[in-house]
Amino acid sequence: MKFTGNHRLSALVFLAFLLPTGLSAKGSNVDKPGERKIFIDSLMSKMTLDEKLGQLNLLAWDGSLQTGAAANSGVSEKVKDGLVGGLFNIESKDVRMQVQQLAVEQSRLGIPIIFAQDVIHGHRTVFPIPLGLSCSWDPELIKQTARAAAVEASRDGIDWVFSPMVDVSRDPRWGRVAEGAGEDPYLGSLIAKAMVVGYQGDDMAKPDAVMACVKHFALYGAAESGRDYNTVDMSEIKIFQDYLPPYQAAVDAGVGSVMTSFNDINGVPATSNKWLIDDVLRKDWGFSGFIATDYTAIREMGAHGLGDLESCSALALDAGIDMDMVSEGFVNTLKTSLASGAVTMAEINLACRRVLEAKYKLGLFVDPFLRLKEADGNSLQNKRFMDLALDAARKSAVLLKNENQTLPLKEGQKIAVVGPLADSKKDAMGTWVLNGDETRVTTVLEGLRKRSVVSYAKGAKLTDDGAMANLIGYSMDEQSNDELIAEALEVAQSADVVVAVLGESAAMNGEAASMADISLQASQKRLLHKLVETGKPVVLVLVTGRPVTLEWENENCAAILQCWSAGSQTGNAVADILYGDYNPSGKLTMSFPRKVGQVPVYYSMKTTGRPFWDGVKYTSRYLDVANSPLYPFGYGLSYTSFTMNDIQLNKTTFSENDTLTATVSLTNTGGMAGEETVQLYVRDLVATITRPQKELKHFQKVYLKPGETKTIGFKITIDDLKFYNSALKYQAEPGEFRLEIGFNSRDIKAINFTLE
Repeated sequence: MKFTGNHRLSALVFLAFLLPTGLSAKGSNVDKPGERKIFIDSLMSKMTLDEKLGQLNLLAWDGSLQTGAAANSGVSEKVKDGLVGGLFNIESKDVRMQVQQLAVEQSRLGIPIIFAQDVIHGHRTVFPIPLGLSCSWDPELIKQTARAAAVEASRDGIDWVFSPMVDVSRDPRWGRVAEGAGEDPYLGSLIAKAMVVGYQGDDMAKPDAVMACVKHFALYGAAESGRDYNTVDMSEIKIFQDYLPPYQAAVDAGVGSVMTSFNDINGVPATSNKWLIDDVLRKDWGFSGFIATDYTAIREMGAHGLGDLESCSALALDAGIDMDMVSEGFVNTLKTSLASGAVTMAEINLACRRVLEAKYKLGLFVDPFLRLKEADGNSLQNKRFMDLALDAARKSAVLLKNENQTLPLKEGQKIAVVGPLADSKKDAMGTWVLNGDETRVTTVLEGLRKRSVVSYAKGAKLTDDGAMANLIGYSMDEQSNDELIAEALEVAQSADVVVAVLGESAAMNGEAASMADISLQASQKRLLHKLVETGKPVVLVLVTGRPVTLEWENENCAAILQCWSAGSQTGNAVADILYGDYNPSGKLTMSFPRKVGQVPVYYSMKTTGRPFWDGVKYTSRYLDVANSPLYPFGYGLSYTSFTMNDIQLNKTTFSENDTLTATVSLTNTGGMAGEETVQLYVRDLVATITRPQKELKHFQKVYLKPGETKTIGFKITIDDLKFYNSALKYQAEPGEFRLEIGFNSRDIKAINFTLE
């Protein structure tokens, strides 16, 4: 069936050709399951085995940016032969249009391609990295950023985004912590739901909606040693209690697709793990969408020791994988496996059906060019997205220290801006930005120059580690470290305050960017030491994608602002915060270790049978450093101060069908309006298995004017007390509990209650 002329009319003719007599194609994008089944039944009855296998083939566009070791070739011919179901990493909307024309006009059945892209934290407009966004503790804001990304991505002809990444991670050595929501499953679950809803909207067939793909299923954030692509080994209780909830939240929110992870689980790679995919995801959670592998994951199963590409492909299909990314194992080996009986036609048909259903839900069978038409955003909408990016960048920043009210800066102060990240647009955007508009990025230097006359010196190389520089594509400066530092000291001497912008480039975190040492690079440390020696107050602005170790910096810098890689509006947001136009309110979602040797360190660790006891050696402790993190989960300062009274409970004993209400009064005791995030934690004091020290269960963000007081109420139900026991039953056990409310996981007030 060839398409010519008007694309929408052609699509309707296509529908009429495939649908049985009596069912008219009205061009509606509303997904009706009954009509969808009839349509796909009819289409599949006309498909050859090769065409069905082609739908399971997800390829990277020739010559596009690769994240793995393999690339695909001859993609255009494969599209015309009906051997491609989806494509990603096409950089141009025009190319997507040409490829779709090949698919619908030159392949035998004209089945449209689904176009995918890694849209991780914005598309043209770039928002803070997801770890930064999570520090806003604002799921509604995060949903809005995903909605904006969907609008911009769909304008470029993208149907499907490889996001959100919801992997819980407690190891900042892992570079991909930048892409997730931190260490907590409860907050991570709220953010997973928000992003899915933001991307997909209320109807994926709308032209400004895209299909989300939750990743990486599962446990990828717990890679041993924090080393990317590494193995994962943990108890089933920990799997269900701590690591699976965000994925399940995404499924409950209606996510259209799931991507498997690279790691193994119980000795079986996730991509062939039938227990994980078929039992947990499909049967237990009721997921009915389609499942894709990550980049070459089926081929990489051979390196895990599971056999050749043919046997690994058969294992993946049997486990429930529907789309093979880049490996081309399905399209090239499943015919042989079918003949040998290693796979069945029913398995191939089911995988093909799921891919076709996704295309149907996206409206591509009504109009294959739905997201490829001219739909350029207007200036008003672009401004709205940039305003949203500014709001997100301000709310994501976390004030870690502010000694002697160094901040906000005062008008008229002479400011020296120093650091290799002060004027880098690319690094302000951060990791995983494939289509960001760099011309719209404001650096920290540019943002501060809008506010005041500032002096500037680069001050240091990003790194002087030659091996690392080669890996991340960093070109060493021709100037020596001594020359760069001398320039920095010259501008610092004539300033009242030094703003040092240090941290990581975009390539130093994200995928394949694990670090054994998460302190600042030696070149940057030398610069910072010299700046502190001048006696000038040093404000350290951190542009990073992970928590870093900051013991010396915390002792010696006057103020520290963690702004992350904050996206298009990085510089404007930092300037607003440094000058007090915005009162920082971000709260950490990953604990910052004192030293890398503490990792993993997270707020919900267990106490052990010999919990830490100050001054006693034979307890669970280090000889050379405290157990506690430098900055705990939930921590973040403000320019104002807040006080909270003791917790009041409406009852101290309640039963399964009751609701326990906890209230506190919050007062802004400072001189500036501000926002505080009041956090509620629960600890099960007596249980049949060992339990965490505390678990986040609720939080509220509260805005108060100076002197204002508000009463904050939380409702606790039995669902807040449930956990997976040794039999993996999700239930609450009667007994005593400790309820804590505070401004972070460390600084709390507490009261006990009993569940009958």
